[in-house]
Amino acid sequence: MRDTRRRNGKELMNTLKQQWFGNIRGDVLAGITVALALIPEAIAFSIIAGVDPMVGLYASITIAIVISIAGGRPGMISAATGAMAVLMVGLVKDYGVEYLFAATILTGIIQFILGIFKVGRFITFVPHSVLTGFVNALAILIFMAQLTHFTGANWIMYAMVAGTLAIVYILPRFFKAAPAPLIAIIVMTIITAMLNLDVRTVGDMGNLTSTLPMFHLPNIAWTWDTLMILLPYSFTLALVGLLESLLTATIVDEMTETKSSKNREVRGQGIANFINGLFGGMAGCAMIGQSVINVKSGGRGRLSTFTAGAFLAILLLLLSGVVKQVPMGALVGVMFMVCIGTFDWSSIKNIARVPRAEAFVMIVTVAIVVYTHDLSIGVMVGVVLSVLHFGWKQTKIRVQASQEQGHKVYRVHGPFFFGSSSRFVDEFDAEADPKEITIDFGGSHIWDNTAVVAIGKVKFKYAKLGKTVHLRGLNEESTRILERSGFATAGGHGS
Repeated sequence: MRDTRRRNGKELMNTLKQQWFGNIRGDVLAGITVALALIPEAIAFSIIAGVDPMVGLYASITIAIVISIAGGRPGMISAATGAMAVLMVGLVKDYGVEYLFAATILTGIIQFILGIFKVGRFITFVPHSVLTGFVNALAILIFMAQLTHFTGANWIMYAMVAGTLAIVYILPRFFKAAPAPLIAIIVMTIITAMLNLDVRTVGDMGNLTSTLPMFHLPNIAWTWDTLMILLPYSFTLALVGLLESLLTATIVDEMTETKSSKNREVRGQGIANFINGLFGGMAGCAMIGQSVINVKSGGRGRLSTFTAGAFLAILLLLLSGVVKQVPMGALVGVMFMVCIGTFDWSSIKNIARVPRAEAFVMIVTVAIVVYTHDLSIGVMVGVVLSVLHFGWKQTKIRVQASQEQGHKVYRVHGPFFFGSSSRFVDEFDAEADPKEITIDFGGSHIWDNTAVVAIGKVKFKYAKLGKTVHLRGLNEESTRILERSGFATAGGHGS
């Protein structure tokens, strides 16, 4: 026992060492790049939610730092997000920002409880077609969000975006010591400052103050009525945040060819939002755009996520004047890189090769997400369509009749559940059949009570004519279902 504990402890230490210090240089540089890209996003999401820009920035700092320790997916970036921001608008408008902080705390509590019940396992029920639709829709939404920065822009903005993309894609062929997106941002910032170019900068997005998030208990009445106000918002925020986080974790798993603990990620998101609400932040979740930037820039471990949050804090505290000079053209160029890297181009090339139903589900998922700007609705509709298609395919139960030593046998093939029960009943000809028949379930499985009722209907049809039905070939679980219904004790179960 002692040797086992020692071995497990050693394995844990090796894992932590690898996740934190296995890629120090790559993680630090990637985290710095992500921190710069987080600023305009956090400000924009704060504006959507109707709160001060610093609320989104505080959330991004706090969540990134906490999730780097508590999360289950190393290298994934979590911060303030647009998907969460749109859900807060009504709460902030009707009750104020203090209620938002309280809702964020409650969101974290709900997520942590869901993590205890291991809801992370349900991400396995999201089909690949829905995941592909989610990724493609998110890439389109990120692209569309950047177009607003071109409103009223001059030719310099277009040139800066083109220059950023050129550095991002060409530089890595000759120089890989630092992430190309980070170099592109630095180069464009220097050019803007030296030539005093007339372009929109981060400073134009919103007011940045040189302060760090501080502990702040929401100034609200802690009553039952307040809880009833917060609960609907917090529950929705919790579910949407977990859905986006788990889907993003799955995508990062595929990009890095590694596995992650989804249930730990759920609990980690809860812890991060709980602490975030106590430090004046808005509820957040995983960000696929920034996660892609992190991975593309060489970030793999927890240190990259921690660096993103910590360096963002340093930027605000010590370098806010420099940050304000970063041109939006450079950041838009980096986000265009994210769009190109996120979109699953093979899904377009292979759309004629995959089953039509899966292609339809992917297209519907993309269309709904792009139209509603709500990732959760698109994914849920995609999952429901996939389930309906799967259920329809599984209704094709087959019942084959044959003679076996002068005895008529019906052999059942396929899953037997509510979707196939009516077809099962129609396969029997009680009037023409002999006094005794056997139904062989060796090629089937009884899944629910509707199937049991269908068997009862068949037995009743034969019983009215004075005929007997024998059941055989039942597996262990099917037998238990029938026994609980009383079939086995009624004399119908046997050879």
